[in-house]
Amino acid sequence: MAWLVLVFSGILEAVWATALGRSDGFTRPGPSVVFGVALVVSMAGLAYAMRELPVGTAYALWVGIGASLTVLYSMATGVESVSALKVVFLLMIVGGVVGLKAVA
Repeated sequence: MAWLVLVFSGILEAVWATALGRSDGFTRPGPSVVFGVALVVSMAGLAYAMRELPVGTAYALWVGIGASLTVLYSMATGVESVSALKVVFLLMIVGGVVGLKAVA
């Protein structure tokens, strides 16, 4: 169950990071609220997962999932450019996350 919660929390990290960017310094209420809710739920899920998983592994997976999804979303929406090197480096992050899961 901890792994499932951790993955969901990593997805929410991408949500709050994206909402933070869209909040324009917390001047837009909609994205600001999404940021706050996603942040609290994401952190709570990370804390829950850390009750069963090693802190370093849990945090690395949480950050890796969130960072990768945030970049992928930015690329898919055209906010960030796509390049072969970016894709390679994203695959390296995903590979690292899978590797950590495999040895944990």
